[in-house]
Amino acid sequence: MTQPIEARCDHCKQTRPLFLYQPTHNAHFGFATCRWCARDKQPLLCVRCWGAERELEENDPFLNEEAETMAKICATNARIAAREEADKATCEGIAAATQKAEGGAQ
Repeated sequence: MTQPIEARCDHCKQTRPLFLYQPTHNAHFGFATCRWCARDKQPLLCVRCWGAERELEENDPFLNEEAETMAKICATNARIAAREEADKATCEGIAAATQKAEGGAQ
């Protein structure tokens, strides 16, 4: 297992083992970006600062609203796909019944 580098934390400036902070949320809608994605480079943080940063990200109202919107979009897309599959199955059933009826009438 690789040991983390020990240097000055970009946040608290104390010398500790550091970890690269990388945001865990997905892409944003439109052109809006959050403070985590707008950084030129992600900071190297000690465990305490890394945890505090993660908590801020997890509790960000903008990101939570985006996640809720994405969940609604995914649920709607799933309902539409299910409806399309049901419609396709219905049309195939009607076509098969029509072909069977026309074939039996001859």
